[in-house]
Amino acid sequence: MTIHSSESQDSRTSSNFLRDIIAEDVCTKKYGDAVIQTRFPPEPNGYLHVGHAKAICINFILADEFGGKTNLRFDDTNPEKEEQEYVDSIQRDVRWLGFEWERLCYASDYFGQLYEWALQLIRAGKAYVDDLSAEEIRQHRGTLTEPGKESPFRNRAIAENLDLFQRMKAGEFPDGSRVLRAKIDMASPNLNMRDPVMYRILHATHHRTGDEWCIYPMYDYAHGQSDSVERVTHSMCSLEFADHQPLYRWFIENLGIFPSQQIEFDRLSVTYTLLSKRKLLQLVQEKRVSGWDDPRMPTLSGMRRRGFTPEALRAFVLTAGVSRTNGIVDIEMLEHFQRDDLNRRARRAMAVLRPLKLVIDNYPEGQQEFVEVANNPEDPTAGTRQVPFSREIYIEQDDFREVPPPKYYRLSPGKEVRLRNAYFITAQSVIKDATGSIVEVHCTYDPASRGGNSPDGRKVKSTIHWVSTAHAISAEIRLYDKLFSTPDPGDVPEGGSFLDNLNPASLEILADAKLEPSLAEAQAGDQFQFERVGYFCVDPDSSEIRKVFNRTLPLKDSWAKIEKKAGA
Repeated sequence: MTIHSSESQDSRTSSNFLRDIIAEDVCTKKYGDAVIQTRFPPEPNGYLHVGHAKAICINFILADEFGGKTNLRFDDTNPEKEEQEYVDSIQRDVRWLGFEWERLCYASDYFGQLYEWALQLIRAGKAYVDDLSAEEIRQHRGTLTEPGKESPFRNRAIAENLDLFQRMKAGEFPDGSRVLRAKIDMASPNLNMRDPVMYRILHATHHRTGDEWCIYPMYDYAHGQSDSVERVTHSMCSLEFADHQPLYRWFIENLGIFPSQQIEFDRLSVTYTLLSKRKLLQLVQEKRVSGWDDPRMPTLSGMRRRGFTPEALRAFVLTAGVSRTNGIVDIEMLEHFQRDDLNRRARRAMAVLRPLKLVIDNYPEGQQEFVEVANNPEDPTAGTRQVPFSREIYIEQDDFREVPPPKYYRLSPGKEVRLRNAYFITAQSVIKDATGSIVEVHCTYDPASRGGNSPDGRKVKSTIHWVSTAHAISAEIRLYDKLFSTPDPGDVPEGGSFLDNLNPASLEILADAKLEPSLAEAQAGDQFQFERVGYFCVDPDSSEIRKVFNRTLPLKDSWAKIEKKAGA
Protein backbone atom coordinates (compact mmCIF):
# COMPACT_ATOMS: atom_id res chain seq x y z
CA MET A 1 0.00 0.00 0.00
CA THR A 2 1.36 3.40 -0.95
CA ILE A 3 0.49 6.11 1.57
CA HIS A 4 2.00 9.56 1.38
CA SER A 5 3.02 10.56 4.89
CA SER A 6 1.73 14.14 4.79
CA GLU A 7 -1.71 13.05 3.59
CA SER A 8 -1.88 10.19 6.08
CA GLN A 9 -1.00 12.63 8.85
CA ASP A 10 -3.70 15.03 7.64
CA SER A 11 -6.24 12.20 7.81
CA ARG A 12 -5.22 11.50 11.40
CA THR A 13 -5.57 15.06 12.59
CA SER A 14 -9.06 15.65 11.16
CA SER A 15 -11.58 13.56 13.07
CA ASN A 16 -14.46 11.77 11.38
CA PHE A 17 -17.03 9.26 12.56
CA LEU A 18 -15.58 6.39 10.51
CA ARG A 19 -12.24 6.74 12.27
CA ASP A 20 -14.01 7.01 15.61
CA ILE A 21 -15.88 3.73 15.01
CA ILE A 22 -12.72 1.88 14.03
CA ALA A 23 -10.80 3.34 16.98
CA GLU A 24 -13.55 2.22 19.37
CA ASP A 25 -13.59 -1.28 17.87
CA VAL A 26 -9.82 -1.53 18.25
CA CYS A 27 -10.00 -0.27 21.85
CA THR A 28 -12.74 -2.74 22.84
CA LYS A 29 -11.16 -5.57 20.83
CA LYS A 30 -14.43 -6.17 19.00
CA TYR A 31 -12.58 -8.46 16.61
CA GLY A 32 -10.06 -9.72 19.12
CA ASP A 33 -6.56 -9.46 17.78
CA ALA A 34 -7.72 -9.60 14.15
CA VAL A 35 -6.16 -7.04 11.86
CA ILE A 36 -8.39 -4.22 10.62
CA GLN A 37 -9.50 -5.25 7.13
CA THR A 38 -11.27 -3.04 4.59
CA ARG A 39 -12.03 -3.47 0.91
CA PHE A 40 -12.83 -1.43 -2.19
CA PRO A 41 -15.46 -3.42 -4.16
CA PRO A 42 -16.25 -1.86 -7.57
CA GLU A 43 -18.42 -3.54 -10.15
CA PRO A 44 -16.41 -3.88 -13.40
CA ASN A 45 -19.14 -2.37 -15.58
CA GLY A 46 -17.49 1.00 -16.27
CA TYR A 47 -14.53 3.19 -15.47
CA LEU A 48 -13.91 4.66 -12.02
CA HIS A 49 -14.87 8.30 -11.53
CA VAL A 50 -14.05 11.03 -9.04
CA GLY A 51 -16.76 9.77 -6.69
CA HIS A 52 -14.98 6.44 -6.38
CA ALA A 53 -11.82 8.30 -5.36
CA LYS A 54 -13.47 9.11 -2.04
CA ALA A 55 -14.26 5.47 -1.28
CA ILE A 56 -10.78 4.39 -2.34
CA CYS A 57 -9.05 6.95 -0.11
CA ILE A 58 -11.29 6.22 2.88
CA ASN A 59 -10.73 2.47 2.74
CA PHE A 60 -7.00 2.51 2.09
CA ILE A 61 -6.01 5.42 4.31
CA LEU A 62 -8.07 4.38 7.36
CA ALA A 63 -6.89 0.78 7.13
CA ASP A 64 -3.30 1.96 6.93
CA GLU A 65 -3.79 4.31 9.88
CA PHE A 66 -4.79 1.37 12.09
CA GLY A 67 -2.13 -0.99 10.77
CA GLY A 68 -4.68 -2.83 8.66
CA LYS A 69 -5.07 -4.04 5.08
CA THR A 70 -7.30 -3.31 2.11
CA ASN A 71 -8.41 -5.69 -0.62
CA LEU A 72 -9.47 -4.77 -4.11
CA ARG A 73 -12.49 -6.94 -4.85
CA PHE A 74 -14.47 -6.92 -8.06
CA ASP A 75 -18.21 -7.37 -7.59
CA ASP A 76 -18.52 -9.37 -10.79
CA THR A 77 -21.98 -10.88 -10.39
CA ASN A 78 -23.58 -9.34 -13.49
CA PRO A 79 -21.84 -10.92 -16.51
CA GLU A 80 -23.93 -9.12 -19.15
CA LYS A 81 -22.47 -5.72 -18.21
CA GLU A 82 -18.96 -6.59 -17.06
CA GLU A 83 -15.79 -6.70 -19.13
CA GLN A 84 -12.09 -7.36 -18.65
CA GLU A 85 -11.44 -3.85 -20.02
CA TYR A 86 -13.09 -2.41 -16.93
CA VAL A 87 -11.19 -4.74 -14.61
CA ASP A 88 -7.90 -3.59 -16.10
CA SER A 89 -8.83 0.10 -16.01
CA ILE A 90 -9.90 -0.06 -12.37
CA GLN A 91 -6.58 -1.58 -11.33
CA ARG A 92 -4.69 1.13 -13.23
CA ASP A 93 -6.76 3.86 -11.60
CA VAL A 94 -6.36 2.59 -8.03
CA ARG A 95 -2.60 2.40 -8.49
CA TRP A 96 -2.51 5.82 -10.15
CA LEU A 97 -4.34 7.26 -7.16
CA GLY A 98 -1.44 6.01 -5.05
CA PHE A 99 -2.58 2.75 -3.46
CA GLU A 100 -1.68 -0.92 -3.61
CA TRP A 101 -4.11 -3.59 -2.40
CA GLU A 102 -3.31 -6.48 -0.10
CA ARG A 103 -5.25 -9.05 -2.14
CA LEU A 104 -6.90 -8.94 -5.54
CA CYS A 105 -10.25 -10.70 -5.18
CA TYR A 106 -13.43 -11.31 -7.16
CA ALA A 107 -16.94 -12.14 -5.99
CA SER A 108 -16.72 -14.91 -8.59
CA ASP A 109 -13.96 -16.46 -6.48
CA TYR A 110 -16.71 -17.29 -4.00
CA PHE A 111 -19.44 -18.54 -6.32
CA GLY A 112 -19.02 -22.07 -5.02
CA GLN A 113 -19.14 -21.01 -1.37
CA LEU A 114 -22.09 -18.69 -1.97
CA TYR A 115 -23.97 -21.57 -3.58
CA GLU A 116 -23.27 -23.83 -0.60
CA TRP A 117 -24.46 -21.14 1.81
CA ALA A 118 -27.65 -20.78 -0.24
CA LEU A 119 -28.24 -24.50 0.18
CA GLN A 120 -27.68 -24.04 3.93
CA LEU A 121 -30.40 -21.37 4.10
CA ILE A 122 -32.79 -23.55 2.09
CA ARG A 123 -32.22 -26.47 4.47
CA ALA A 124 -32.89 -24.15 7.39
CA GLY A 125 -36.20 -23.11 5.84
CA LYS A 126 -34.92 -19.57 5.27
CA ALA A 127 -34.85 -19.54 1.46
CA TYR A 128 -37.17 -20.81 -1.26
CA VAL A 129 -37.45 -21.08 -5.03
CA ASP A 130 -40.09 -18.76 -6.46
CA ASP A 131 -41.76 -19.21 -9.85
CA LEU A 132 -43.24 -15.72 -9.97
CA SER A 133 -42.04 -13.46 -12.76
CA ALA A 134 -40.03 -10.34 -11.99
CA GLU A 135 -43.14 -8.21 -12.57
CA GLU A 136 -45.26 -10.39 -10.29
CA ILE A 137 -42.62 -10.17 -7.57
CA ARG A 138 -42.73 -6.38 -7.84
CA GLN A 139 -46.53 -6.44 -7.57
CA HIS A 140 -46.34 -8.65 -4.47
CA ARG A 141 -43.73 -6.48 -2.80
CA GLY A 142 -46.16 -3.86 -1.48
CA THR A 143 -45.38 -0.21 -0.84
CA LEU A 144 -43.88 1.92 1.89
CA THR A 145 -47.32 2.16 3.51
CA GLU A 146 -48.75 -1.27 2.64
CA PRO A 147 -47.29 -4.70 3.46
CA GLY A 148 -46.30 -7.09 0.73
CA LYS A 149 -48.16 -10.25 -0.23
CA GLU A 150 -46.57 -13.67 0.18
CA SER A 151 -45.77 -15.65 -2.94
CA PRO A 152 -47.88 -18.78 -3.45
CA PHE A 153 -44.56 -20.66 -3.68
CA ARG A 154 -43.22 -19.31 -0.35
CA ASN A 155 -44.07 -22.44 1.64
CA ARG A 156 -42.70 -25.06 -0.69
CA ALA A 157 -41.21 -28.06 1.02
CA ILE A 158 -37.50 -27.85 1.76
CA ALA A 159 -36.81 -30.93 -0.37
CA GLU A 160 -38.59 -29.40 -3.35
CA ASN A 161 -36.67 -26.12 -2.94
CA LEU A 162 -33.37 -28.01 -2.81
CA ASP A 163 -34.27 -29.98 -5.93
CA LEU A 164 -35.39 -26.92 -7.89
CA PHE A 165 -32.36 -24.85 -6.88
CA GLN A 166 -29.96 -27.60 -7.88
CA ARG A 167 -31.77 -27.92 -11.21
CA MET A 168 -31.52 -24.14 -11.66
CA LYS A 169 -27.77 -24.49 -11.25
CA ALA A 170 -27.73 -27.40 -13.72
CA GLY A 171 -29.27 -25.17 -16.39
CA GLU A 172 -32.63 -26.89 -16.73
CA PHE A 173 -34.70 -23.70 -16.69
CA PRO A 174 -34.76 -20.64 -18.97
CA ASP A 175 -33.73 -17.15 -17.93
CA GLY A 176 -36.21 -15.42 -15.63
CA SER A 177 -38.34 -18.50 -15.00
CA ARG A 178 -37.34 -18.95 -11.36
CA VAL A 179 -35.41 -17.16 -8.61
CA LEU A 180 -34.19 -18.05 -5.16
CA ARG A 181 -35.51 -15.73 -2.46
CA ALA A 182 -34.64 -15.31 1.21
CA LYS A 183 -37.62 -16.06 3.48
CA ILE A 184 -37.75 -13.12 5.87
CA ASP A 185 -40.81 -10.86 6.36
CA MET A 186 -43.21 -9.64 3.69
CA ALA A 187 -44.67 -7.13 6.16
CA SER A 188 -41.35 -5.56 7.13
CA PRO A 189 -41.34 -1.75 7.01
CA ASN A 190 -37.99 -2.10 5.19
CA LEU A 191 -38.79 -3.19 1.64
CA ASN A 192 -35.34 -4.77 1.32
CA MET A 193 -36.38 -7.36 3.93
CA ARG A 194 -39.47 -8.49 2.02
CA ASP A 195 -38.10 -11.79 0.77
CA PRO A 196 -35.31 -10.37 -1.39
CA VAL A 197 -34.07 -12.25 -4.43
CA MET A 198 -30.77 -14.08 -3.81
CA TYR A 199 -30.19 -15.78 -7.20
CA ARG A 200 -31.52 -15.37 -10.71
CA ILE A 201 -31.13 -17.57 -13.78
CA LEU A 202 -28.93 -16.00 -16.42
CA HIS A 203 -27.39 -18.00 -19.24
CA ALA A 204 -24.57 -15.55 -19.95
CA THR A 205 -20.84 -16.00 -20.36
CA HIS A 206 -18.87 -14.58 -17.45
CA HIS A 207 -15.58 -12.76 -18.13
CA ARG A 208 -13.77 -15.09 -15.67
CA THR A 209 -15.85 -18.23 -15.13
CA GLY A 210 -17.05 -18.59 -18.72
CA ASP A 211 -20.17 -20.77 -18.90
CA GLU A 212 -19.57 -22.62 -15.64
CA TRP A 213 -22.52 -20.91 -13.99
CA CYS A 214 -26.00 -20.05 -15.23
CA ILE A 215 -27.26 -18.76 -11.89
CA TYR A 216 -25.75 -15.62 -10.45
CA PRO A 217 -26.06 -14.15 -6.95
CA MET A 218 -27.61 -10.76 -6.42
CA TYR A 219 -25.47 -7.97 -4.98
CA ASP A 220 -27.23 -7.94 -1.59
CA TYR A 221 -26.54 -11.63 -1.14
CA ALA A 222 -23.01 -11.77 -2.50
CA HIS A 223 -21.61 -8.59 -0.95
CA GLY A 224 -21.83 -9.28 2.77
CA GLN A 225 -20.78 -12.89 2.39
CA SER A 226 -17.77 -11.88 0.29
CA ASP A 227 -16.85 -9.45 3.08
CA SER A 228 -17.16 -12.28 5.56
CA VAL A 229 -14.99 -14.65 3.54
CA GLU A 230 -12.27 -12.01 3.45
CA ARG A 231 -12.80 -11.23 7.16
CA VAL A 232 -13.52 -7.61 6.40
CA THR A 233 -13.98 -5.86 9.72
CA HIS A 234 -15.31 -2.55 8.42
CA SER A 235 -17.31 -2.61 5.19
CA MET A 236 -17.62 1.10 4.41
CA CYS A 237 -20.04 2.10 1.68
CA SER A 238 -22.16 5.07 0.60
CA LEU A 239 -25.47 6.10 2.14
CA GLU A 240 -27.73 4.57 -0.49
CA PHE A 241 -26.93 1.21 1.08
CA ALA A 242 -28.10 2.24 4.58
CA ASP A 243 -31.52 0.60 4.06
CA HIS A 244 -29.72 -2.56 2.96
CA GLN A 245 -27.76 -2.90 6.21
CA PRO A 246 -30.42 -5.00 8.02
CA LEU A 247 -30.33 -7.48 5.13
CA TYR A 248 -26.51 -7.44 5.19
CA ARG A 249 -26.66 -8.43 8.89
CA TRP A 250 -29.48 -10.96 8.39
CA PHE A 251 -27.51 -13.08 5.94
CA ILE A 252 -24.36 -13.06 8.08
CA GLU A 253 -26.26 -13.85 11.31
CA ASN A 254 -28.36 -16.63 9.79
CA LEU A 255 -25.31 -18.24 8.19
CA GLY A 256 -23.29 -17.90 11.39
CA ILE A 257 -20.20 -16.60 9.59
CA PHE A 258 -17.58 -13.92 10.33
CA PRO A 259 -19.49 -10.80 11.45
CA SER A 260 -18.36 -8.12 9.04
CA GLN A 261 -20.08 -4.80 9.75
CA GLN A 262 -21.40 -2.31 7.23
CA ILE A 263 -20.95 1.44 7.85
CA GLU A 264 -22.37 4.11 5.53
CA PHE A 265 -21.00 7.54 4.65
CA ASP A 266 -22.00 10.32 2.25
CA ARG A 267 -21.35 10.08 -1.46
CA LEU A 268 -19.07 12.56 -3.16
CA SER A 269 -21.12 14.78 -5.46
CA VAL A 270 -19.51 17.64 -7.38
CA THR A 271 -21.11 20.58 -9.19
CA TYR A 272 -21.19 20.54 -13.01
CA THR A 273 -20.61 16.78 -12.87
CA LEU A 274 -22.61 13.59 -13.33
CA LEU A 275 -21.35 10.44 -11.62
CA SER A 276 -23.91 7.93 -12.87
CA LYS A 277 -22.06 5.15 -14.68
CA ARG A 278 -25.18 4.53 -16.76
CA LYS A 279 -25.20 8.12 -17.99
CA LEU A 280 -21.45 8.20 -18.48
CA LEU A 281 -21.76 5.04 -20.57
CA GLN A 282 -24.47 6.75 -22.60
CA LEU A 283 -22.12 9.65 -23.33
CA VAL A 284 -19.51 7.18 -24.57
CA GLN A 285 -21.89 5.04 -26.61
CA GLU A 286 -23.53 8.06 -28.28
CA LYS A 287 -20.08 9.54 -28.99
CA ARG A 288 -20.84 12.73 -27.09
CA VAL A 289 -17.28 12.30 -25.84
CA SER A 290 -14.29 10.54 -27.37
CA GLY A 291 -14.31 7.71 -24.82
CA TRP A 292 -14.13 6.90 -21.11
CA ASP A 293 -10.83 8.77 -20.94
CA ASP A 294 -12.07 11.92 -22.67
CA PRO A 295 -10.47 14.74 -20.64
CA ARG A 296 -13.91 16.25 -20.02
CA MET A 297 -15.16 13.10 -18.31
CA PRO A 298 -15.15 12.84 -14.49
CA THR A 299 -13.51 9.41 -14.77
CA LEU A 300 -10.11 9.00 -13.17
CA SER A 301 -8.68 8.04 -16.57
CA GLY A 302 -10.17 11.18 -18.11
CA MET A 303 -8.86 13.37 -15.30
CA ARG A 304 -5.42 11.77 -15.62
CA ARG A 305 -5.38 12.46 -19.37
CA ARG A 306 -6.42 16.05 -18.77
CA GLY A 307 -3.50 16.52 -16.38
CA PHE A 308 -5.04 16.17 -12.94
CA THR A 309 -2.69 14.68 -10.36
CA PRO A 310 -3.40 12.00 -7.75
CA GLU A 311 -1.90 14.25 -5.09
CA ALA A 312 -4.46 16.98 -5.77
CA LEU A 313 -7.32 14.50 -5.91
CA ARG A 314 -6.36 12.95 -2.57
CA ALA A 315 -6.04 16.39 -0.97
CA PHE A 316 -9.49 17.32 -2.29
CA VAL A 317 -11.10 14.14 -1.00
CA LEU A 318 -9.52 14.45 2.45
CA THR A 319 -10.58 18.08 2.74
CA ALA A 320 -14.14 17.35 1.62
CA GLY A 321 -14.32 14.91 4.55
CA VAL A 322 -17.03 12.38 5.44
CA SER A 323 -20.43 12.72 7.05
CA ARG A 324 -23.77 10.95 7.37
CA THR A 325 -25.56 13.48 5.16
CA ASN A 326 -25.26 13.74 1.39
CA GLY A 327 -24.23 17.12 0.06
CA ILE A 328 -22.51 18.60 -2.96
CA VAL A 329 -19.02 20.05 -3.27
CA ASP A 330 -18.15 22.95 -5.54
CA ILE A 331 -15.94 21.85 -8.43
CA GLU A 332 -13.89 25.00 -7.87
CA MET A 333 -12.61 23.41 -4.66
CA LEU A 334 -11.18 20.50 -6.65
CA GLU A 335 -9.71 22.91 -9.20
CA HIS A 336 -8.12 24.94 -6.40
CA PHE A 337 -6.25 21.90 -5.08
CA GLN A 338 -5.15 21.03 -8.60
CA ARG A 339 -3.82 24.50 -9.31
CA ASP A 340 -2.02 24.55 -5.98
CA ASP A 341 -0.34 21.23 -6.73
CA LEU A 342 0.65 22.13 -10.30
CA ASN A 343 1.90 25.55 -9.25
CA ARG A 344 4.47 23.76 -7.11
CA ARG A 345 5.41 20.99 -9.52
CA ALA A 346 4.77 22.09 -13.11
CA ARG A 347 7.64 23.42 -15.22
CA ARG A 348 7.03 26.80 -16.79
CA ALA A 349 7.08 27.36 -20.53
CA MET A 350 6.01 30.04 -22.98
CA ALA A 351 3.33 29.21 -25.51
CA VAL A 352 1.36 31.50 -27.81
CA LEU A 353 -2.03 29.93 -28.47
CA ARG A 354 -3.35 32.45 -31.02
CA PRO A 355 -0.20 33.84 -32.62
CA LEU A 356 0.33 37.34 -33.98
CA LYS A 357 3.69 38.12 -35.59
CA LEU A 358 5.70 40.97 -34.09
CA VAL A 359 8.83 42.47 -35.71
CA ILE A 360 11.34 44.49 -33.67
CA ASP A 361 12.56 46.93 -36.33
CA ASN A 362 15.70 48.15 -34.52
CA TYR A 363 16.84 44.69 -33.42
CA PRO A 364 19.79 43.59 -35.62
CA GLU A 365 18.74 41.31 -38.45
CA GLY A 366 20.19 37.80 -38.23
CA GLN A 367 21.05 38.22 -34.56
CA GLN A 368 19.73 35.87 -31.93
CA GLU A 369 20.37 35.47 -28.26
CA PHE A 370 19.20 33.42 -25.31
CA VAL A 371 17.48 34.59 -22.18
CA GLU A 372 17.73 32.60 -18.96
CA VAL A 373 14.39 31.61 -17.47
CA ALA A 374 13.53 29.81 -14.23
CA ASN A 375 11.87 26.44 -14.79
CA ASN A 376 9.70 26.93 -11.72
CA PRO A 377 9.94 29.98 -9.43
CA GLU A 378 8.24 27.95 -6.69
CA ASP A 379 11.01 25.34 -6.78
CA PRO A 380 14.60 26.63 -6.72
CA THR A 381 15.88 23.10 -7.37
CA ALA A 382 14.10 23.03 -10.76
CA GLY A 383 16.91 25.07 -12.32
CA THR A 384 16.78 27.29 -15.38
CA ARG A 385 16.64 26.96 -19.16
CA GLN A 386 17.82 29.04 -22.13
CA VAL A 387 15.05 30.41 -24.34
CA PRO A 388 16.01 31.78 -27.80
CA PHE A 389 15.09 35.37 -28.69
CA SER A 390 15.22 37.00 -32.12
CA ARG A 391 14.03 39.96 -34.17
CA GLU A 392 10.73 38.32 -35.05
CA ILE A 393 8.54 36.81 -32.38
CA TYR A 394 4.97 35.67 -31.83
CA ILE A 395 2.71 37.24 -29.25
CA GLU A 396 -0.93 36.53 -28.36
CA GLN A 397 -3.49 38.28 -30.53
CA ASP A 398 -5.20 39.51 -27.37
CA ASP A 399 -2.00 41.20 -26.25
CA PHE A 400 -2.27 43.88 -28.97
CA ARG A 401 -5.04 46.36 -29.71
CA GLU A 402 -4.74 48.97 -32.43
CA VAL A 403 -7.47 50.95 -30.67
CA PRO A 404 -7.19 49.99 -27.01
CA PRO A 405 -10.29 50.02 -24.77
CA PRO A 406 -10.19 51.82 -21.42
CA LYS A 407 -7.80 50.28 -18.86
CA TYR A 408 -6.10 48.17 -21.54
CA TYR A 409 -2.46 48.05 -20.41
CA ARG A 410 -1.04 45.65 -22.94
CA LEU A 411 0.56 46.54 -26.27
CA SER A 412 -0.94 49.28 -28.46
CA PRO A 413 0.51 52.00 -30.72
CA GLY A 414 2.88 54.22 -28.74
CA LYS A 415 2.56 52.15 -25.57
CA GLU A 416 5.53 50.41 -23.94
CA VAL A 417 5.33 46.92 -22.40
CA ARG A 418 7.76 44.34 -21.16
CA LEU A 419 8.53 41.12 -23.05
CA ARG A 420 8.85 38.53 -20.33
CA ASN A 421 12.50 38.05 -19.32
CA ALA A 422 13.62 40.01 -22.40
CA TYR A 423 13.18 43.72 -23.26
CA PHE A 424 10.90 46.71 -23.16
CA ILE A 425 9.20 47.27 -26.51
CA THR A 426 7.01 50.03 -27.95
CA ALA A 427 4.52 49.43 -30.76
CA GLN A 428 4.95 51.65 -33.81
CA SER A 429 2.81 50.40 -36.71
CA VAL A 430 0.81 47.50 -38.08
CA ILE A 431 0.42 45.60 -41.35
CA LYS A 432 -3.02 44.38 -42.40
CA ASP A 433 -4.26 41.90 -44.95
CA ALA A 434 -6.89 42.50 -47.61
CA THR A 435 -9.69 41.97 -45.10
CA GLY A 436 -8.32 44.58 -42.74
CA SER A 437 -7.11 42.08 -40.17
CA ILE A 438 -3.79 42.80 -38.48
CA VAL A 439 -1.17 40.24 -39.50
CA GLU A 440 1.99 41.91 -38.27
CA VAL A 441 2.94 44.44 -35.61
CA HIS A 442 6.13 46.50 -35.85
CA CYS A 443 7.81 47.91 -32.79
CA THR A 444 11.11 49.12 -31.36
CA TYR A 445 12.97 47.87 -28.30
CA ASP A 446 15.23 49.38 -25.66
CA PRO A 447 18.55 47.45 -25.75
CA ALA A 448 19.36 48.70 -22.24
CA SER A 449 16.33 46.91 -20.77
CA ARG A 450 17.67 43.40 -21.28
CA GLY A 451 16.22 41.01 -18.74
CA GLY A 452 13.05 43.05 -18.54
CA ASN A 453 14.31 45.92 -16.40
CA SER A 454 14.99 49.53 -17.40
CA PRO A 455 18.22 51.11 -16.13
CA ASP A 456 16.48 54.47 -15.66
CA GLY A 457 13.83 52.91 -13.43
CA ARG A 458 10.81 53.61 -15.61
CA LYS A 459 7.85 51.36 -15.08
CA VAL A 460 5.51 49.57 -17.43
CA LYS A 461 2.07 48.27 -16.53
CA SER A 462 2.09 45.05 -18.48
CA THR A 463 4.30 42.06 -19.21
CA ILE A 464 3.49 39.76 -22.12
CA HIS A 465 4.93 36.43 -23.16
CA TRP A 466 6.36 35.56 -26.56
CA VAL A 467 8.00 32.87 -28.69
CA SER A 468 10.76 33.36 -31.27
CA THR A 469 9.36 32.69 -34.75
CA ALA A 470 12.62 31.15 -35.98
CA HIS A 471 12.64 28.60 -33.16
CA ALA A 472 8.96 28.00 -32.44
CA ILE A 473 7.37 24.59 -32.75
CA SER A 474 3.78 24.22 -33.88
CA ALA A 475 1.35 22.27 -31.72
CA GLU A 476 -2.33 21.44 -31.37
CA ILE A 477 -3.92 22.82 -28.22
CA ARG A 478 -7.14 21.39 -26.84
CA LEU A 479 -8.89 23.82 -24.53
CA TYR A 480 -11.16 21.81 -22.25
CA ASP A 481 -13.89 23.29 -20.09
CA LYS A 482 -16.72 21.85 -18.00
CA LEU A 483 -18.67 19.14 -19.82
CA PHE A 484 -21.97 20.52 -18.53
CA SER A 485 -23.17 24.10 -18.51
CA THR A 486 -25.24 23.96 -15.30
CA PRO A 487 -24.20 23.20 -11.70
CA ASP A 488 -26.71 20.35 -11.48
CA PRO A 489 -26.77 18.71 -14.91
CA GLY A 490 -29.11 16.00 -13.68
CA ASP A 491 -31.82 18.54 -12.87
CA VAL A 492 -33.91 18.64 -16.04
CA PRO A 493 -37.55 19.61 -16.68
CA GLU A 494 -40.15 16.95 -17.37
CA GLY A 495 -39.53 15.48 -20.79
CA GLY A 496 -35.97 16.79 -20.87
CA SER A 497 -32.65 14.98 -20.73
CA PHE A 498 -29.35 15.53 -18.99
CA LEU A 499 -27.91 15.71 -22.50
CA ASP A 500 -29.69 19.05 -22.88
CA ASN A 501 -27.24 20.44 -20.31
CA LEU A 502 -24.09 19.55 -22.24
CA ASN A 503 -21.79 22.51 -22.67
CA PRO A 504 -21.32 23.20 -26.42
CA ALA A 505 -18.11 25.09 -25.62
CA SER A 506 -16.52 22.29 -23.56
CA LEU A 507 -13.79 21.79 -26.19
CA GLU A 508 -12.01 24.24 -28.47
CA ILE A 509 -9.14 23.05 -30.66
CA LEU A 510 -6.37 25.44 -31.71
CA ALA A 511 -4.52 23.83 -34.60
CA ASP A 512 -1.46 26.06 -34.90
CA ALA A 513 -0.22 27.32 -31.57
CA LYS A 514 3.44 28.33 -31.30
CA LEU A 515 5.56 26.98 -28.45
CA GLU A 516 9.08 27.53 -27.21
CA PRO A 517 11.47 24.90 -28.62
CA SER A 518 12.15 23.14 -25.29
CA LEU A 519 8.65 21.63 -25.49
CA ALA A 520 9.68 19.55 -28.50
CA GLU A 521 11.10 17.01 -26.04
CA ALA A 522 7.94 16.80 -23.90
CA GLN A 523 6.47 13.33 -23.46
CA ALA A 524 2.89 12.16 -22.95
CA GLY A 525 1.75 13.04 -19.45
CA ASP A 526 4.33 15.80 -18.88
CA GLN A 527 2.80 18.82 -17.19
CA PHE A 528 3.52 22.51 -17.72
CA GLN A 529 2.33 25.93 -16.77
CA PHE A 530 2.10 27.97 -19.94
CA GLU A 531 2.92 31.37 -18.51
CA ARG A 532 -0.05 33.74 -18.32
CA VAL A 533 -2.25 31.10 -19.93
CA GLY A 534 -2.85 28.05 -17.74
CA TYR A 535 -1.81 24.50 -16.91
CA PHE A 536 -1.36 21.99 -19.72
CA CYS A 537 -0.20 18.43 -20.21
CA VAL A 538 0.96 16.43 -23.21
CA ASP A 539 -1.76 14.20 -24.65
CA PRO A 540 -1.06 10.59 -25.72
CA ASP A 541 -2.16 11.59 -29.25
CA SER A 542 1.15 13.44 -29.59
CA SER A 543 3.81 12.24 -32.00
CA GLU A 544 7.46 13.03 -32.45
CA ILE A 545 6.66 15.50 -35.19
CA ARG A 546 3.57 17.13 -33.67
CA LYS A 547 2.67 17.67 -30.04
CA VAL A 548 -0.84 17.82 -28.66
CA PHE A 549 -1.47 19.60 -25.35
CA ASN A 550 -4.57 19.44 -23.17
CA ARG A 551 -5.50 22.34 -20.97
CA THR A 552 -5.90 21.07 -17.44
CA LEU A 553 -7.11 24.38 -16.03
CA PRO A 554 -6.74 28.11 -16.68
CA LEU A 555 -4.75 30.07 -14.12
CA LYS A 556 -7.71 31.79 -12.48
CA ASP A 557 -8.57 30.32 -9.08
CA SER A 558 -12.07 31.28 -7.98
CA TRP A 559 -12.08 28.93 -4.99
CA ALA A 560 -9.04 30.60 -3.45
CA LYS A 561 -10.93 33.91 -3.56
CA ILE A 562 -14.01 32.27 -2.04
CA GLU A 563 -11.92 30.82 0.81
CA LYS A 564 -10.19 34.15 1.42
CA LYS A 565 -13.51 36.00 1.50
CA ALA A 566 -15.03 33.43 3.86
CA GLY A 567 -12.12 33.79 6.24
CA ALA A 568 -12.12 37.57 6.19
